Amino acid sequence: MNTLTLDSVLVSVDWLAAALNTHNALGAPLVLLDASWHMPAAGRDGEAEWRAERIGNAGFFDFDRRICDRDSPLPHMLPDEALFTTEMRRLGVQQDSVVVVYDSVGIFSAPRAWWMLRAMGHTQVAVLDGGLPAWKQAGHAVNRDIPASVPAHLDEKAFTARLCKSLVCDWREVLRATTAPDVCILDARSADRFHGRAPEPRPGLRGGHMPGAHSLPFDQLVRSGRMKPAAELHALLTVKAGPQQRIIASCGSGVTACVIAFAAHLAGWKDIGVYDGAWAEWGAGDRLPVVTA
Repeated sequence: MNTLTLDSVLVSVDWLAAALNTHNALGAPLVLLDASWHMPAAGRDGEAEWRAERIGNAGFFDFDRRICDRDSPLPHMLPDEALFTTEMRRLGVQQDSVVVVYDSVGIFSAPRAWWMLRAMGHTQVAVLDGGLPAWKQAGHAVNRDIPASVPAHLDEKAFTARLCKSLVCDWREVLRATTAPDVCILDARSADRFHGRAPEPRPGLRGGHMPGAHSLPFDQLVRSGRMKPAAELHALLTVKAGPQQRIIASCGSGVTACVIAFAAHLAGWKDIGVYDGAWAEWGAGDRLPVVTA
């Protein structure tokens, strides 16, 4: 019987330490996943760093090379249900698992894994506030052993993905949203990229933003690698979006858009979608409208 439950989608290192002890003692289905990813210019490899050190027996949630639509020309797009099911079973996720995701920056790429799991129907998932840096700062040990594989569960508790379409937006929905008063598009890229003052890191993309979109750089939602308190997040979001509006989050390639989606969830918004193609799709070619004002 699952004795471990989540009271919030954001958990502290103290909560995780206690939960790991509960898991060890009672066998509660806690699954810990490292979802570290870095921009190419950073020169860092999330998987290599995970192999070097990780929290407990965390698996690696590779949304860039494995848990993605491998046939898409766009970066790390959400895969279909079949592939996601296979990959989650490989990582030991069961239908009743409590999943905690973290990254090696603090709050950067872990919300992407949080959103993907929720988009595929798994709601018992949380992000570790402060990630690996906060865990180490609190004095908790890291695991430097060679990672062990986890046997997939294929019984009645086996994870099966079921896509929640309202959490995923395509360019058609975003295009409609550019003129829809009941939808607010929030862009997590820097203000300079949003206004076309700085070049896009991916070659060939136009600068600027979707008509009607609002700039909300993701780093305004975090402080020292941790999420700002829910009241502060609510205040920041209320300037941009009304409480009854649907929020569509976008960014460069669908990663930091999930920081906005995560913040909006913490702040109480109920109707939130992520534009998975993001600027990598919208800014390519000239078929979709772009403004810089």
